[in-house]
Amino acid sequence: MDFHWFLPTNGDSRDIVGGGHGTPSGSAGGVRPLTIGYLGQIARSAEQLGFVGALTPTGAWCEDAWLTTAMLTEVTERLKFLVAFRPGLISPTLAAQMSSTFQRLSGGRLLLNVVTGGESGEQRQFGDFLDKDARYARTAEFLTVVRGLLRGETVSYAGEHLRVENAKLARVPEVPPTIYFGGSSPAAGPVAAEHADVYLTWGEPPAQVAEKLAWIRTLKPDMTFGIRLHVITRDTAEQAWAEASRLLRNVSEQDIAAVQAGLRQSESEGQRRMLDLHGGSRDGLVVSPNLWAGVGLVRGGAGTALVGSHTEVADRIEEYASLGISEFILSGYPHLEEAYWFGEGVLPELRRRGLWRHPAGEKGTAPTAIPFAGVPLEKAS
Repeated sequence: MDFHWFLPTNGDSRDIVGGGHGTPSGSAGGVRPLTIGYLGQIARSAEQLGFVGALTPTGAWCEDAWLTTAMLTEVTERLKFLVAFRPGLISPTLAAQMSSTFQRLSGGRLLLNVVTGGESGEQRQFGDFLDKDARYARTAEFLTVVRGLLRGETVSYAGEHLRVENAKLARVPEVPPTIYFGGSSPAAGPVAAEHADVYLTWGEPPAQVAEKLAWIRTLKPDMTFGIRLHVITRDTAEQAWAEASRLLRNVSEQDIAAVQAGLRQSESEGQRRMLDLHGGSRDGLVVSPNLWAGVGLVRGGAGTALVGSHTEVADRIEEYASLGISEFILSGYPHLEEAYWFGEGVLPELRRRGLWRHPAGEKGTAPTAIPFAGVPLEKAS
């Protein structure tokens, strides 16, 4: 299994930072401003700890993913960048050219996260006035052109939404970037089956994830699957749950009501499923063993976190892996510190079980050898 971390391109904090799917950016306090220096710290730490890549989001609420990650290739060596972008806001030929350039000049470190877009209001900010179903149809057309160009083909295509004539790339990458795609709407399945290498789901309880994976397998039996989750992992379960409680301590009922009202306007089926896990209430936030829906009270998009001791979080990851999940895209608050907790606590446990190895092989730095906050680390069992 592979693990990816997250780059907070709208700033970071010890509190839950809003953003994505209609929520306002910002935090209750302690915001760490976005700088390449800080993102570089996170990226280098993720690389050293053993993460394969790092997701960078897209939207009006954050910095541009293409430009940010291109800068970060200069301060990392192995880490791949899962660049989120939205079809329809850019020409497919230009997107293929950008992908080819990034892939070749970075030494094969580009991954593409195709985001159709679930919020018409935000899409209109970028000049896109299609409805949701039309956006999915356009995504399929877009990926038809992009994948053909990245294979080195000359593409002429005339669809309902997109048209190109004799499009061709001057240079084609040796290995095209892997395409990640998520969507819970009925219209998303066929697009994923035809064009995606990895299908992504948000962190729903295992039974719901199993149903979603079964749906996609009926369309593409050999699909690879990934899951997007937050993590709060500590030496003991008590410490982890105390941190989860702290994240919501300064959040008022008015804050929750305001965010939930905005999110209920979302057209995203995945967002609706996230909201249904908690119903906007602080009660019953543990929706499955070690799966906490508190993040989704004040943040759009991925709204659940794995919370517990390192062993418990490893257990839950193994459970998702048993369903067919092989890629885990994780994040936490703040992202630098939580990357260390996971990398120094959970990854050694998964390695002990024979479920994970450092992507750099024997040359990779063992997670237990990296000091955190100046405190010597104990040897992992």
